[in-house]
Amino acid sequence: MPADLNGWMNNKNNNDKNNNKFEPPKFEPPKFIQGNSGFGVIIIAVLIIFGIMFKPWVIINEGEVGILATTGKFSPNPLNPGLHFYVPVIQKVIVVDTKVHMISYKRNQEVGTMPDRYGTIKVYPAINVLDARGLPITVELSVSYRLNPKEAAYVVKTYGLNWEDKIINPIVRDVVRNVIGKYPAEEIPTKRNEIATKIENQIRDQLMKIEHRPVIFESFQLRDIILPENIKRQIERVQIAKQESERAKYEVLRAKQEAEKKAAIAKGIADAKKIEAQGKAEAMLIESKAQAQANKIISESLTQNLLKLKALEVQNKFNEALKENKDAKIFLTPGGAVPNIWMNIDDNKKVISTTK
Repeated sequence: MPADLNGWMNNKNNNDKNNNKFEPPKFEPPKFIQGNSGFGVIIIAVLIIFGIMFKPWVIINEGEVGILATTGKFSPNPLNPGLHFYVPVIQKVIVVDTKVHMISYKRNQEVGTMPDRYGTIKVYPAINVLDARGLPITVELSVSYRLNPKEAAYVVKTYGLNWEDKIINPIVRDVVRNVIGKYPAEEIPTKRNEIATKIENQIRDQLMKIEHRPVIFESFQLRDIILPENIKRQIERVQIAKQESERAKYEVLRAKQEAEKKAAIAKGIADAKKIEAQGKAEAMLIESKAQAQANKIISESLTQNLLKLKALEVQNKFNEALKENKDAKIFLTPGGAVPNIWMNIDDNKKVISTTK
């Protein structure tokens, strides 16, 4: 009995393993491939090779547009960023960059094109210009611009893929020569901002006059203006002379201010003395008026009785003096009404004056 039970359990486990085994789905090829001819395989291989060789699609990135050309004729509507399909051999797509480009005019730099992450920088030789008197001047500048996406087909059809050399470069050179050529070389450094503004405005106006307005002007920078050496020396001499003149003017102004300062101080001292003298004079006048008023009051207060009293007081002093010295001499001072008493000249006692 145990032997039969073990056999039954083993058979059950084997059956469960067979039932849980994974079987992949069966793939049936299309009917035109079924058979031994292999024609279907050949067609698929041809399609794959055709797709690899001709790649009937194109991806337009941001900052680009596509121009669809069908048997050599451009479609006026540009292809925007994204995936686009076309028919090889009959059609093709020209991808055009619409990011901001820059042309930089420099001295002693390698001329060429330097692609960057967001656009393209072209380096051209600096622009040689003649000033109003025919003196040579070298100008360094940079211009930023971009292609108008809506007019990409017109630009490529009319000017080709090197449209920048046919539109931007000639306009910039002509404008720079026309503007700077009206100024004498020695005036250019002092009128740099005025010249830069005129160049920028005229470049913008010239690009706006082009049919279909194919280019969008972004910015302009006047980097440097290189003058002849003799003009540089002349400008330096003029600047030195101006500095000396300004210094002389400053010294004259400073001396004038110092003189005005000293004159103001002297005038202040004189005014102070004048005010002081006026104050003293007014004080003396007030004092004299007060003294006169006092004298007037005193004179008005002298009555006969008061005079008799004063005479008695003087007589009393005479009597006292005679008591002390019987040889005292009495005399009257000129213009005085009160006599002075003097001791004898030979006497050692001091003079006694009744006017004390």
